[in-house]
Amino acid sequence: MVNQRKAYIYAISTVLIWSTVASAFKISLRTLSPAHLLLYANLTSVLLLGVILLCRRELGMALPKNRQELLRSAGLGILNPFLYYLILLKAYDLIPAQEAQPLNSTWAITLSILAVPLLKQKLSLHEMLAILVSFCGVVVISTHGDPFGMNFSDPLGVALALGSTIVWALYWIFNVRDSRPPLAGLFMNFLCALPLTLIYCLVFTEMQRPDLTGFLGAVYVGCFEMGISFVLWLQALKYTASTAKISSIVFMLPFFSLLMIHFLVGEEILPSTFYGLVLIVAGLVLQQIVKNKAVDIE
Repeated sequence: MVNQRKAYIYAISTVLIWSTVASAFKISLRTLSPAHLLLYANLTSVLLLGVILLCRRELGMALPKNRQELLRSAGLGILNPFLYYLILLKAYDLIPAQEAQPLNSTWAITLSILAVPLLKQKLSLHEMLAILVSFCGVVVISTHGDPFGMNFSDPLGVALALGSTIVWALYWIFNVRDSRPPLAGLFMNFLCALPLTLIYCLVFTEMQRPDLTGFLGAVYVGCFEMGISFVLWLQALKYTASTAKISSIVFMLPFFSLLMIHFLVGEEILPSTFYGLVLIVAGLVLQQIVKNKAVDIE
């Protein structure tokens, strides 16, 4: 049933939650390693999603019916949450949140590029222009406003932030083939990733008990970034008359996030971050306009 007012409420609520996540990452990483933050957040999200499915009487739908479904969940779980958040959180550990968040937001551009070889799609001239505009924004942010000097603030951190977009884009490309209800599929992906995350922590890190700040941060990330925001966004998609009407709200996210980073984390927002972010969002908006026109033509 279409209810555009409800759709906007759910969409705006989702964006407001997402805008706090970069700050939660950075605050939590002050006392937790990226791997341990992922472990505790992953555990929290599995418990939360399991309770939600149980209350909806949909938990049975999440359980794999055959070996193929189990392998699909394991494969998707390796991409998200395991690899995606491990790479992204390490990026947040190395570079300021005001850099990591905008760079990570270019995943939609990465998705368009990967769709060419993997989905046999073609890029139009307008889409290539959108990619170029967003790429200019990436360079401005990662060089702190000195694009011609090409002196990156932290090459590894920048590479990881951009690399996370590749993993995220691959996850959504392969996730298209998953016929399960989205929430049920997400629960199984996260459940399959949990043992892998624990093994990684045991083998490659020294296990640590989180302090109160780290624990609350991990719980917050698990509940909101990996759980509630997804549920709210699905509700927004359920009630909207057009996905494009609520997708445009997402473009406000990076700017809200910068405000949160400034006031919660205490980072002084650089002019280069703002100007670069404007270029990235401009590229994303241009890409969205091209897609909407293509849908209208069809």
